[in-house]
Amino acid sequence: MSKKEHFIVNRYKSIGYAFKGMLLLLKTEASIKIQFVIAIIVTLLGFYLQISTTEWIIQCFAIGLVMSIEGVNTAIEAIADFVHPEYHEKIGFIKDVAAGAVFIASIAASIIGLIIYLPKLF
Repeated sequence: MSKKEHFIVNRYKSIGYAFKGMLLLLKTEASIKIQFVIAIIVTLLGFYLQISTTEWIIQCFAIGLVMSIEGVNTAIEAIADFVHPEYHEKIGFIKDVAAGAVFIASIAASIIGLIIYLPKLF
C-alpha cells in the first residue's frame, strides 16, 4: 500500500493538471482562441474606457463563463467522439446541446458587453 500524498501536494498537482488543460484548450480549439482574443480586446477596452469595479466584475464573470463552458463543451465532444466515433443521432444531440450552452453563454456575454460599452462609446 502506498503512502497517501499530503493534501497540499495533491492540490498543487491538481492546479498543474488544470493549467495543462487550459493550455491544451487554448492551443487546440479554434473557438476558444477567438474567445480569448475577444476577451483581450474587451479587457483593453475596459482599461481605456475606465469601466467601474462592478463592470469589471461582471465582465470577468462573463468572460470566465463563456470560456469555461467552451471547455466543458470541448470535453463533452471529446468523450462523445471517443465513446462513439461514428455518427450517432444521440451523440449528435448531446454535442448540439453542449454547443447550445456555449451559444447561450456567448449571447449573454455579448449583451453584457453591449450594456457596459455602448453608453461609453456613444
